[in-house]
Amino acid sequence: MRIEERLDRIERLIGDSKALLSDSSPATDSPKSRSVRAHRPEFPALPAVRGVELASTSAAIKTPDRQDVMLVRAVPNSVVAGVFTRSATRSAAVLDCEQKLRQAGGMHGPGVVILANSGNANAFTGAAGTSAVASIAGAIGGALELPPEHVFTASTGVIGEALPEGRITAVIGELVGRLSTNGIKDAAHAIMTTDSFPKGAGHSLDVPGGTVTISGIAKGSGMIAPDMATMLAFIFTDATIAQDNLQSMVSELAETSFNSVTVDGDTSTSDTVLVVATGQSEAAPVDGSANAEFRQALGEVMTDLAKQIARDGEGASKFVEIRVSGAASLTDARRVAKSIANSPLVKTAIAGEDPNWGRIVMAVGKSGAQADRDRLAIWFGDHLVAEQGCVADTYSEAMAAEHMRGGEIEIKVDLGVGDATSRVWTCDLTADYVAINADYRS
Repeated sequence: MRIEERLDRIERLIGDSKALLSDSSPATDSPKSRSVRAHRPEFPALPAVRGVELASTSAAIKTPDRQDVMLVRAVPNSVVAGVFTRSATRSAAVLDCEQKLRQAGGMHGPGVVILANSGNANAFTGAAGTSAVASIAGAIGGALELPPEHVFTASTGVIGEALPEGRITAVIGELVGRLSTNGIKDAAHAIMTTDSFPKGAGHSLDVPGGTVTISGIAKGSGMIAPDMATMLAFIFTDATIAQDNLQSMVSELAETSFNSVTVDGDTSTSDTVLVVATGQSEAAPVDGSANAEFRQALGEVMTDLAKQIARDGEGASKFVEIRVSGAASLTDARRVAKSIANSPLVKTAIAGEDPNWGRIVMAVGKSGAQADRDRLAIWFGDHLVAEQGCVADTYSEAMAAEHMRGGEIEIKVDLGVGDATSRVWTCDLTADYVAINADYRS
């Protein structure tokens, strides 16, 4: 790309950003509404899951007049599985959920309840954070006549500030009164922080005896890296499935969905994915031949939500898929994919629509994975860029630049040293990312 074209591109980005900053009616109350992103998908029409009710309201945790807390109630005999951040500074809510799953084995005869809030992460809050979780669980348990051990909480937002649990417990009665089978869209709004749109995905599948439904919501757009993200995800199904089977599926599928997303390389304190199965479908239990079909459907929902998080990366203008093949091991394949996806130089080149494939070479080389310069091949979309240690004979700067001007970018790398593959989703890095995170607490 010539210097004149680059200057024109920068001027257009600045103009777009100024126009969005002056918009008096942003799409949401989130700082992310100032992003250069043009595409905000509509929330999908999700199938209702039998045995699940949801509600949301405002507790004014960070700002007034904004939905920031949601409640889920699942019927008795539901089972729950979960995966969480591996951060060493996990939030009080994460630690509490982990302990409850270990102690109860995911089996909850009287039912399962989830309460999630945005605006405050309840992380790095010491004994006060633990007490807040216990207070909320106790209040919800009392309102719904459930033991507190059956109440799971999740929090997302600012780290290091005491959670105002009194504001949450004050609206529990309102939440209980609002519980309904069609409250999932409002619940998706209530868990948003810097997200620019609520995220939802669903799937229905016919299995022996009837239909099984899966619906889920998620939030997340920054502090996102493998080992999950600054994300919450809640997925519900009416399938009848053993808890250990469900837990195994969720743990495995998280690796190729939520753990394959990165926006900025940072791992959050609060990541929580909970999957609840109510057993209310008339279909036969999920086992045997039905196991693979259900697993695929659950994986599709989790992957859909994960990709929506990457699309909504803070300040993002482009969705990027990194595909690595020919690696000596799965570990190496993932290492290379994440090295490319997390490189600020790669991400800013994508934002500038510059087909700078040398930055891909750099990211492969620094990853620590086994690679051979003379076997390495790189594509932008379907256009071969480099092979056999140098630029491809068929390489066209104009064709590569055309691909980079699109809203969806695909970068493919073949290491040529094995058979392992990996895939990671990310986004570009723009000036809006800096703006969003510079004033996140204000």
